[in-house]
Amino acid sequence: MARGKLRIYLGAAPGVGKTYAMLSEAHRRMERGTDVVVGFVEHHGRPRTEVMLHGLEHIPRRDLEYRGTSFTEMDVDAVRERRPAVALVDELAHTNIPGSRNDKRWQDIEELLEAGIDVISTVNIQHLESLGDVVESITGVRQQETVPDEVVRRADQIELVDMSPQALRRRMAHGNIYQSDKVDAALSNYFRPGNLTALRELALLWVADRVDEYLQEYRAEHSIRSTWQARERIVVGLTGGPEGRTLIRRAARMAAKGSGSEVLAVYIARSDGLTSASPKELAVQRTLVEDLGGTFHHVIGDDIPLALLEFARGVNATQIVLGSSRRKAWQYIFGPGVGATVARESGPDLDVHIVTHDEVAKGRGLPVARGVRLGRARILAAWLVGVAGPALLSLLLTGITNGPGLANDVLLFLFLTVVAALLGGQLPALASAAVGSLLLNFYFTPPTHTLTVSDPKNIVAIAVFFAVAVSVASVVDLAARRTHQAARLRAESEILSFLAGSVLRGETTLDALLERVRETFGMDTVVLLERAGDVDPWTCAGRAGDVKDGEPLLRPEDADVDMPVGDHMALALTGRVLPAEDRRVLAAFAAQAAVVLDRQRLVGEAERARELAEGNRIRTALLAAVSHDLRTPLASIKASVTSLRSDDVAWSPEDEAELLAGIEAGADRLDHLVGNLLDMSRLQTGTVTPLIREIDLDEVVPMALGGVPEGSVTLDIPEELPIVAVDPGLLERSVANLVENAVKYSPDGAAVLVSASALGDRVELRIADRGPGVPDSAKGRIFEPFQRYGDAPRGAGVGLGLAVARGFAEAMGGTLAAEDTPGGGMTMVLTLSAAAGRPLVRPGLPAQAIT
Repeated sequence: MARGKLRIYLGAAPGVGKTYAMLSEAHRRMERGTDVVVGFVEHHGRPRTEVMLHGLEHIPRRDLEYRGTSFTEMDVDAVRERRPAVALVDELAHTNIPGSRNDKRWQDIEELLEAGIDVISTVNIQHLESLGDVVESITGVRQQETVPDEVVRRADQIELVDMSPQALRRRMAHGNIYQSDKVDAALSNYFRPGNLTALRELALLWVADRVDEYLQEYRAEHSIRSTWQARERIVVGLTGGPEGRTLIRRAARMAAKGSGSEVLAVYIARSDGLTSASPKELAVQRTLVEDLGGTFHHVIGDDIPLALLEFARGVNATQIVLGSSRRKAWQYIFGPGVGATVARESGPDLDVHIVTHDEVAKGRGLPVARGVRLGRARILAAWLVGVAGPALLSLLLTGITNGPGLANDVLLFLFLTVVAALLGGQLPALASAAVGSLLLNFYFTPPTHTLTVSDPKNIVAIAVFFAVAVSVASVVDLAARRTHQAARLRAESEILSFLAGSVLRGETTLDALLERVRETFGMDTVVLLERAGDVDPWTCAGRAGDVKDGEPLLRPEDADVDMPVGDHMALALTGRVLPAEDRRVLAAFAAQAAVVLDRQRLVGEAERARELAEGNRIRTALLAAVSHDLRTPLASIKASVTSLRSDDVAWSPEDEAELLAGIEAGADRLDHLVGNLLDMSRLQTGTVTPLIREIDLDEVVPMALGGVPEGSVTLDIPEELPIVAVDPGLLERSVANLVENAVKYSPDGAAVLVSASALGDRVELRIADRGPGVPDSAKGRIFEPFQRYGDAPRGAGVGLGLAVARGFAEAMGGTLAAEDTPGGGMTMVLTLSAAAGRPLVRPGLPAQAIT
């Protein structure tokens, strides 16, 4: 069965028209004959949206009970049984009511997609998990309902529903989004123009990134190499010299002028010789570019200008930033330089910026290593110097009356042989030695114009010339090969050092490492394959790059390069066949990939082991609590019941009342202990799902004081406090546990103070007691499950009250911490998020109450 397709309408804020656009698309598809049903859509009292629901088939919802209230959720099984072509499911990030099969609605949608049903859904940008902190810093509100970015990225189609902040505020003012009694508060808080503008920019940039991924895939599939200037990408060419920091900062300033611009710093290590590069300086520059929001890339290329241009076109760059050459004037005899070559070859689609710096013309440090991988032009020049040069020199010398003499003639021919060796290596030099010997014999050794030599001394001179020429050519060629090997080993050592350092520091994930392999060797696809046994099929453990010919690589034999890693693992690369000398570095990458994969699995296993160990500890403590702490109130209840049922004792009304009161106290205590155990179990299993709503503290806190003696708590909750965004039930339980704990440790006659105050966009609730307090070293441990500080007697509780209170506080997006009470004692500080529902008013005299 083919998987269904997911289409998502993405908006910057509530009210931009996502649901309306989804319903409009549903009506268009119905007109074309598509079977469309409504799985779950909320109109939120918006008349125009409600009208759009008319004419669409609705799948009945499931009714769920939670805390005495009835809720409705999408009936996934009913939708699957109905099997429509398209299902409309609103609010992708919605959290389902406890008791549902899945915790999140996007998980319900996954089931529908697996069943082959196309789904159309909606989501706001503030609900993306990776943007939670950013949205909170902009709006001051932490989103409790989030959806993983990858779920949205996997959508087959994402459509941005955009609206300007001014238009959205007008819609709000006209009552098209919220009820009239909430409009003013919304406009003055969450829907401020600045907030909406920032959220709109976030949505546009996120969608732009997604569009860019589609663009890269399209360009790769169609082998498009030219640059499409859809967005600014600035490539910075680094040499490892001190000017790199200047170039990176300049590129960052250029990128800052255009929203969405990227900076990519690239260091190209060439195997046939490199300018001296400091690994320490490269590490500093890598940190700098990453701090500025860019990325660092390490690439091997024999021809630096060509490799730089290929990298820039490969990432669809629009600009290249290079530094002015550090070479001195005389060094230009070796060529025009990287900057000039890149500028000449860049073409009309790439802008090249040459940036001046303090190191201009100060020299490049160590000389450039000269290798044996020479270009055609250089080899041709060597053969011209080695073969045509002696002929031209012979014509020139024969035309001179009373020439320089045979000894000087030999030296001139030897010079041409050395130049040929320097340019083209051994073969042109040997050819030059042979041609030079013949020409010396024919034109300059008596008798001239013959190949015979009359004087034995001249025979020795020509033989020595040939021997010296051959020796010089061999030495120069050997030196060139040794230099080439040293340069290549240096490049390899730099890459391996960088690789090993990042892996040891834990900075490289498997996908990032495979992407580094693909980028370093210029491959199309890199896949790490593994299998359980010799006859088992290969499975993909990690992949980087594009899928070859639309099909995933499933066998090492199908790849252009196959690098085994052990008996049942292989690194497969497609794109080109690598030379043998590159396989040594590739083997190191493959070994590191296996290490990274093993480490990731070990980390996962360690985490699972930690969870199991924690679960075992909780179960052990739970058994201890059940065996002792729960039996104490049960024993008290049984003793009282047994006494009341005794026939041989006549109990007075006062005695019966006392026994019944003991039964009631024991039952209450037992209920409290069991409640804490159940709450701790929910926290450990992650099934606590808060239902956040806006409420005043003075509506919740007084209700939490019912379990403490009258007059033991002083309440100081100003009426002017902002309302808070909390789950009232969880908040009441947290406060009740904190107050009961404070009352337990407070001395007789010292009331516990419960006070509240506003601090920025937060509200602090403080529960202060005058008990013995807790030292700083133990303040963290008192919030752990089954911990009772000091000499708390057995039967005084199972040590879960503070752990449950902190767990509930964090589930609501708040915090709970312990502080010392001035003058002695301990203060519990419960920090909650203030809702954007009421402006903060400077409080007057606090209202006090004694309970």
